[in-house]
Parts: sequence; C-alpha cells; structure tokens
Amino acid sequence: MNDKYEFCKEVNVRPFAYAISLIDGKWKMHILFWLWKKEVLRYSELKRALGKVTHKMLSNQLKELENDGLIRRREYPQVPPKVEYSLSETGKTLMPVLSAVCHWGTEHIPEDWNI
Repeated sequence: MNDKYEFCKEVNVRPFAYAISLIDGKWKMHILFWLWKKEVLRYSELKRALGKVTHKMLSNQLKELENDGLIRRREYPQVPPKVEYSLSETGKTLMPVLSAVCHWGTEHIPEDWNI
C-alpha cells in the first residue's frame, strides 16, 4: 500500500518548523520589524507603534521573543521603571529574512491596499 505522504519522509521539516515556532504569533514579526527599524524601543513606544495590540498580548509576545533569544530586555533600576527592548545578536541574524519579506511586499502590494 502506498502512503500518499511518503514524500514527506524525505524532507527534513525540523529547521523550518523551529524557525516558524519562534516567529509564529500575531504580533511577533511586527515587534521584530519595529525593533529592526528603531533599534531600541520602550514598552510604551512599541505599544503605540503596534496600535491595536492589547497589553496582555504585547507582554506575552515580548516574553516569548525574549525567552527564545530573539530580543533583549533591559530594565533600569529607577522610579518609574524604565524598560527597553532591542534585537539580540540572534534576532539580528533574522533581519535578512524580514528584509526579504519587506522587499516582496514592496514588489507586490496592490495600489489600493491600506493597513
């Protein structure tokens, strides 16, 4: 009996699945984009740049990106608290991929498309 998914056994999906697991999430690529363009952002600046993201969602996505080693969180011991986010060295290595996505968008965006 032929397994119709036999061809999948010949492909190593692990690297792709791993990479997608790091950037999968509604806001992760947006967060990475803004940190790529602005280098360092405070929480409130990120929230403002993202627009409709909720506090809980942004906090969760930032924690996941930090835990996965794609961004750095720097907390300053002061009142009121000051926290800044930036790309980690590993996160920076993902920027050619993000740049390629931006380039593709530039080439294919319809004239009437709006955010």
